[in-house]
Amino acid sequence: MENFRKVRTSEEESPLPFPDLPPDVVEMKVKEGSKIRNLMNFAMAQMELKGSRQIVFSGCGRAVTKTITCVEIMKRKLGGLHQVTKVRYKTLLEVWENQDPLPGGPAQNLTVHKNVPSICILLSRDPLDPNQTGYQPPEPQAGLGTQLSEAEGTSSSSAKGLKRPLPPPHQEPLTKKVQVEAPDSPRGSGTTTRQ
Repeated sequence: MENFRKVRTSEEESPLPFPDLPPDVVEMKVKEGSKIRNLMNFAMAQMELKGSRQIVFSGCGRAVTKTITCVEIMKRKLGGLHQVTKVRYKTLLEVWENQDPLPGGPAQNLTVHKNVPSICILLSRDPLDPNQTGYQPPEPQAGLGTQLSEAEGTSSSSAKGLKRPLPPPHQEPLTKKVQVEAPDSPRGSGTTTRQ
């Protein structure tokens, strides 16, 4: 394989794994080299300015983590989004070209079929079926402090959480005796005490 160079990569087209999607749903195909800022600017414009109700993020191979990052950013910025995640495998076709073909022979190309993990995540402003596999409800809008006080039955509305007093600072005396072991020297016995 050291004489071969990858010429192109293409992925097989497959339908989205979500039934009953509207035909105009926005699909964000995340690639390994995609810039998160560009993806998020377009996706946020679709959801906020154009009023889209649903958006799908999909990516495969090394782009899976970038796809998940985009989804988490969108959930934090918009809030109240229902999510369904589907994981599957996709087939990538890689074409490799021989760099040192035999003299007088045809150029040799290899086609490699690779199965790579793929993820599709549907985000929706509208409620989705909570019984389908991969469903996640919207995250609560309240902060951690409100959740803690509700769980304990207190009536505090602070979103900062519970506060405890700090312990008093530990005070050390300003002067310390330090014993230093020094190798035998011509000046003294070898152990000195400093204050």
